[in-house]
Amino acid sequence: MGGCFSDMKGGKEGIGGGQERPLERPNTNGGAGEGPNDAVDFFYRSRCAHPLFTQLELSLAGSNLLDRDITSKSDPMAVVYAKKNNGELEELGRTEVILNTLNPTWIKKITITYQFEMVQPLIFHLYDIDTKFHNLPVKTLNLKDQDFLGEANCVLSEIVTKQNKSLTVNLHNKNGHRSSTSRNLGTLTIHAEETIASKSVVDIVFRCSNLDNKDLFSKSDPFLRISRIVERGGSIPICKTEVIDNNLNPIWKPLSLNMHQFGSKDNPLLIECFDFNSSGNHVLIGKLQKSVGQLEKLCEERIGTNFVMPSTKSSQEKVLKGQLFVEYFNEKQQFSFLDYISSGFELNFMVAVDFTASNGNPRQSNSLHYIDPYGRLNSYQRAIMEVGEVIQFYDFDKRFPAWGFGGVKPNGTISHCFNLSLNENEFEVGGVEGIMSAYANALYNVSLSGPTLFGQVIDKAAHIAGESLSASSNKYYVLLIITDGVLSDLEETKNALVKASDLPLSILIVGVGGADFKQMEILDADNGNRLESSTGRVATRDIVQFVPMRQVQSGQLSVVQALLEELPEQFLSYVRSSDIKPCNFRRAQTLVLSI
Repeated sequence: MGGCFSDMKGGKEGIGGGQERPLERPNTNGGAGEGPNDAVDFFYRSRCAHPLFTQLELSLAGSNLLDRDITSKSDPMAVVYAKKNNGELEELGRTEVILNTLNPTWIKKITITYQFEMVQPLIFHLYDIDTKFHNLPVKTLNLKDQDFLGEANCVLSEIVTKQNKSLTVNLHNKNGHRSSTSRNLGTLTIHAEETIASKSVVDIVFRCSNLDNKDLFSKSDPFLRISRIVERGGSIPICKTEVIDNNLNPIWKPLSLNMHQFGSKDNPLLIECFDFNSSGNHVLIGKLQKSVGQLEKLCEERIGTNFVMPSTKSSQEKVLKGQLFVEYFNEKQQFSFLDYISSGFELNFMVAVDFTASNGNPRQSNSLHYIDPYGRLNSYQRAIMEVGEVIQFYDFDKRFPAWGFGGVKPNGTISHCFNLSLNENEFEVGGVEGIMSAYANALYNVSLSGPTLFGQVIDKAAHIAGESLSASSNKYYVLLIITDGVLSDLEETKNALVKASDLPLSILIVGVGGADFKQMEILDADNGNRLESSTGRVATRDIVQFVPMRQVQSGQLSVVQALLEELPEQFLSYVRSSDIKPCNFRRAQTLVLSI
């Protein structure tokens, strides 16, 4: 998400609607995670472990914050935590960074599960983000490197029981008291709204003409901010466009608005046009109010509507010559991950195990491949068991392709993609237990070698996924690669991933051991930049998720979180870009056409 970066470029990019909002970290226990995730919801509910709940979105705004910068103002970001029964804090999410302001109104919402029967304490930490952390997504920022601006706390029920569901609390130091220097740390206002499940999405393109110029030596740098008007005349920002430099007749990138953001097509929206300033003091160029239905009409009639500006001399607003146009408007249905899974789509699990020598001699207890005679699982076994238990839930026949790479087969040849069963004619095994049995057997019959190459395994998985296209199957493939080491074919791997990005395939890489996994993080592309092949081709979409097993084992991350954090959005990016509908929707369409 562009606005979730802490540099000037990130501050100029759209947020909240400039691109599809990702499914975020699971939120299934009344607190954990950044947002709802249909995959996790489905996983828990199937085990009768899902309580009744209401999903809420928290909007945050600060006032009179502490200024930590010398030559400018603070660049604030908020982090929200749930306080668990044992006193530990569990992070729910982070807002975007807003540049140079002591009175931020963040657009990024924090989603939380409200449970009536539970007391849910919330902790809010505000930070001034150092500008040297350019181009970093907010979720990767080390909070210890940032300046602390203040803390606030409340109970979720305090917010939802307010008449307008808004609560303003004072900021204090982490010890729970005001600043020792008696400085006012400011306030934080939290507004809660229940999320409305809706499949209706509006894609819209805005342009403007004849905007007023607010700059002396150049032209204005305009951007739009769109807010939903709420009770008592207030407004909640829901998205903003990117900034277009030096242009009084801008046309912005498409916005995608979900029905839950604007409520209904008749609800009024506040559309404000600003001239961007790096100081954070953005100058209002003009504003207007229109509902989504009225914006649709502007597009149909190919006409514009004038901005207005509050008059300083009278109660009437001044009508400006600058106009807003709707170049494109399209309302469509957007199905969820659960819509596809419940209609008959399945996730087909595949696994590849690293047999390179860097894992250590399997017969020695310090090896990552050591089979403990007392039954304690090694890192590979734990990864197979814990990850496989989640993914196999979505695989109907539970017949899994399983390979090894980087080992010497019994016939003496080094292979970078061999059947884990060691049967040349059988690349599938039965269930997670079949993978575990084949893995243990292979350790006694395959010699560890090297180097670490992913290319052939990815190509094999891509071939299987590609074959499913001609069969019009309702399958999506997930390849799990478990590895301990540094890649020797980084460029070849990137080429294979870029080529596979057009296919119904996601790749989960689990890193075991204590190696440096920076290369894997490059493949994960969580910095917002898609992979690029050696020929310059850019990946159609991000298909890689990297998970260090040491984080799972240390308790920093659950396997369900690790596995399903990005997978639903990767799945949706594929079916949406390929215009694939859920099975039952397609059957209904066919039935209608046949009548």
